[in-house]
Formats: sequence, C-alpha cells, structure tokens
Amino acid sequence: MVTLFKTSKTHLYYLSLLLILASCQSNNETGTNAIQKFQKQLIEDETTGSNVAMVFKDDKVVYKKIINSGKEGDKNIDDNTIFPVWSMSKPITIVAMMTLFEDGLIDFNDDVSDYIPSFKNIKCKGKVDEIYDCNNSLKIIHLMTHRSGYKYYNWKIYRLQPGEAMGRFISHEKYDNLKDFVEDVSKEPLEYEPGSRYVYGINQAILGRIVEVVTKKSFYEYLKERIFDPLNMVNTKFYLTAEERERFQPLFLNSQSIKEFTNSYDELHYQIDNHAYFGGEGLVSTLEDYAKFCKMLLNDGELNGNRIISQSSIDLMTEKHSEGTDGFYNAFSLFVLEDPEEDGRNSSKGIYGWSGYHNTHFWIDNEKNLFGLFMTRAREYSQDIQNDFREAVYSIY
Repeated sequence: MVTLFKTSKTHLYYLSLLLILASCQSNNETGTNAIQKFQKQLIEDETTGSNVAMVFKDDKVVYKKIINSGKEGDKNIDDNTIFPVWSMSKPITIVAMMTLFEDGLIDFNDDVSDYIPSFKNIKCKGKVDEIYDCNNSLKIIHLMTHRSGYKYYNWKIYRLQPGEAMGRFISHEKYDNLKDFVEDVSKEPLEYEPGSRYVYGINQAILGRIVEVVTKKSFYEYLKERIFDPLNMVNTKFYLTAEERERFQPLFLNSQSIKEFTNSYDELHYQIDNHAYFGGEGLVSTLEDYAKFCKMLLNDGELNGNRIISQSSIDLMTEKHSEGTDGFYNAFSLFVLEDPEEDGRNSSKGIYGWSGYHNTHFWIDNEKNLFGLFMTRAREYSQDIQNDFREAVYSIY
C-alpha cells in the first residue's frame, strides 16, 4: 500500500513536470509565431520587401528567421546579404570615439577647433535672417549628443533621381574625403547655440574627421583596426566591390503611391576610391556582422577575448543628455528607455539602441541579456517596425 502511494506521487510529479514543459514550449511557439507574423505582416502591408530578424539571448541565438517576399524585383536574403545600415553607423562611430577617450587622446569637453581650426569662428542663426558669431564654442560632447546645432540639410523625403545626393553635405557627388567636407560644414551657420538643444544632424560625420586628425589614419582604417578586425566584421565597410554589389539588397520604395524594388537610388555611391567616410550614415553591413557588434555591447564591450571598450565607456554612452519621446531619452547617438510604461511594449528599462534610414533596427537589453536585430531595405523609414519588433520579442522573453 505504501509502495503504491509513492508510485502515485512519482507519477503526479512527472505529469506536472511534463505539463510545465509543454506550457513553456507552447509559450515559446506563440512568441516565435508572433515574431514571424510581424515579419510577414510587413511584406503583406507593403512596408518592406524581404526581411530578417534575430534575437540573441543568454549567449545563443534563440530566434533567427528570414522571410522572403518572392516578389518580382526583390532578392532573397541569406547570411551574405549586404544592407546599407545608414544611421546604425552612428553607434559604431561613437564606439570609435570612446576608444580615443580611453586612450587619453581626446576629452569630450575639448573644442572641436582644437582638432579642426576652421570651427574656431562658427556662426549661429538668430532671429529671422540674423547670423551672428556664436557665443558658445563647439565641443566634442555636442557632436556626440546631437546638441551641436547642425542638422541634416536638404534631406529629401521622397523620390530621388538616380545618382542624386541626399543632402548638401552628406554627398559622394560633392565630396571624396572628409577634410573638404568639414571645411564646408564649418562655414554653415548653426541652427542653435552649441549645447543649447537637441537637433538630429550630421554630427557623427564630423566626428569621423576628428578621428582622422587624431590618429593620422583614414576613418575607415581606424574602424577596421580597432573594431572591425577584432570583431571579425569582414563585411562592414564604406564601399562595395563588384562582387559585394551582387549581394547588396535592392531598395523597396514604399513612398505614398510608389511601390517598387529598385537598384537606382543608393544615394551614396559606395565606390572603393571615395574616402568621404561618413560616420553617421555611410556603412554597409550584414546581419551576422552587425550581430557581432551587438554581442560586444551586450558583453560589456568585449567579444571572444577582444576588448573594444570598457563597461564604464558603455555607461557614459548611455547617460541621459536630452529628452526623447515615448519614454525614451537621447544619449550618445543612442536611444535609452527610461519609462517602460510610457513605451507600452513590455521592454526592459534601460534598453538602448538605434535605427537606420532604410529600416535597420537594433537594441541591447542587459537586464534580460538579449539583443534584437532586424534588417531589410525599404523607404520610407518606419519607427513602428522597431516598436512592433520589440513588442513581438517581449511577448515571450
């Protein structure tokens, strides 16, 4: 009788365990389906073409899925597909600046004119048609935080003609090096006094030139030496070879009534002999490459025994400098979640990341030890993609 009672308890224990495991598996499948549904919906709604999403948690890839559109003019994505990451270049430039800071080669309160003398006599915009000598000097910290007063100039929201540059300064039509670029920028009157307010602009492209002045290397050479080679990011660069061009994802135009795939609107040339290495928007990469950069950040600045920056540098990168929207604030060219309730997507407080013009998106979550990474190539930019991706991910993790 006693033996039968023990056996019954054992059976109940294993039955309970099986029910728990089945419940966990069901939850995992529900979450996975939520992410896949999100990806498929983007294609059905003609927001993107083919796309790929990755979730990395607890030192392993827990989700990675390519959803191809199968539409005429689109191209199937694989691990070798190259995407323009546009403003997801900015966090890489920020990390490069942190390496200079750790090496004692710069201070964030240094005047930019200490490195580029033409920024000594900068002008500011006042009242209507008023231009005056700025009261404040332009400092590196202002460039790091988008508080310089420089904006994006002549940014075109809709259709560009083939070969047409997207702006007056971020242009391979006009510039083939950063020295000429910053000399022209320094003559542009700032929208506001340096340090006085946040305005999103060409700041990280100027930082790339500071890197060149300090290191006496091209910006790309320095990135390759200090970030790309140690992280084995072999497909992350400012140019495309003929072979790489074949792996470059076509652009899906979704502007208003326009719905088409095209290879005609790169906006930047990505030519190997153009050295205008724009640190705010100029890089191309693959999902696997950019995932290594994310792993490094998630792992406190180190990956596979190669330390890129310290944890204290990451802490500085994510400090608050300007108010944002929807529960986020702005740090060193990164968004940081301050109020998860206002965001409303069950995301962890303190997540940080950034997005790119053609709808590449990432965030780092130290609390849950995960990152999310999404890549496609589509215009126009949609913040909903980032938000909906996070909502799908946090429905399970």
